[in-house]
Amino acid sequence: MEKKDKYNVAVVGVGAVGVEMLRILKQRRFPIDKLRVFARRERDITVDGEIYHVEAIEGKSFFDIDIALFAGTEGEKGAAVTYAEKFISAGAVVIDNGADFRLKEGVPLVVPEANREEISKHKGLIANPNCTTIQMIVALAGIYKKFGLEKIILTSFQATSGAGRKAAQALCDETARIVEKNKGKDYFEWEKRVDSLSGVFPYQIAFNVIPQIGGFKDNGYTSEEEKVVRETHKIFSDSDIKISATCVRVPVFTSHCEAIYFITKKDSFLRDIKEVVAASEGVKLFSDTTYPLPIDVEGKDEVCVGRLRFDPSARNAFWLWCVGDNLRKGAALNAVQIAEELIK
Repeated sequence: MEKKDKYNVAVVGVGAVGVEMLRILKQRRFPIDKLRVFARRERDITVDGEIYHVEAIEGKSFFDIDIALFAGTEGEKGAAVTYAEKFISAGAVVIDNGADFRLKEGVPLVVPEANREEISKHKGLIANPNCTTIQMIVALAGIYKKFGLEKIILTSFQATSGAGRKAAQALCDETARIVEKNKGKDYFEWEKRVDSLSGVFPYQIAFNVIPQIGGFKDNGYTSEEEKVVRETHKIFSDSDIKISATCVRVPVFTSHCEAIYFITKKDSFLRDIKEVVAASEGVKLFSDTTYPLPIDVEGKDEVCVGRLRFDPSARNAFWLWCVGDNLRKGAALNAVQIAEELIK
């Protein structure tokens, strides 16, 4: 990419992630000359008191764009599949937050804290990993680089906003309906079921957890769980790591939580692991008796790590608990950081 003082930037999609991209571009003072915002229909939106004009993307020219951040829908009719190549042909570099190109050969899949060197290998398109993967990679990147990783077992507790704005609203609406229905009742008399579902999740999310994110595969794992495995192998360029995951949707608005069990290849001790995690880029390590909570991490850029401890029943085996804002580092911030590396 040609070095400039300022760049023309496009944000494609104005859902929860797209809005967060606009917010982060401003907060981090990304050197923008012209900003264009696209979605399926034209309108104005307000983000933190600032009005952004959204252009209808169909039929537009993109020859003035240097960097395009895609936050739109996925799949055959999604924004990236439909428009990414048009931006690239017009001279832009596309950074796509969706799943469509993550595992495609020749497309860098990047978490800057782990593999920023892959950015320079792009051919017009760079992929942002899944939010669950990004958070885990940031927590483990320093450990992998120093000790290697033999095995990872992940259990994720994922916020509703990871499924979009309508999903977070579903939690709000279902909770409000249950609370309203039970006004004046003792907790043990509460009717904790909603009358009808929102249609976003297969089951009620308020006062409940759902151990399914994505569709089921033939092996019993979900698509979200498979993403963690395949994306981690690609980011670390190491398919020998044994990885297994269980991904759970929980009644939280923002910030994913992850319980991660890992075994290092090289001999390691708890003090060594703590030193590495404390020095890791993008990580905030909590003390032994404190731990991060999703309500506190919302709006933060760091992946916060606590409950770091060894497994006394196995060699070189440890547990950690980590929390990250899934809309920021899990999506929009990671994309903007890639853009920042791109223009260096």
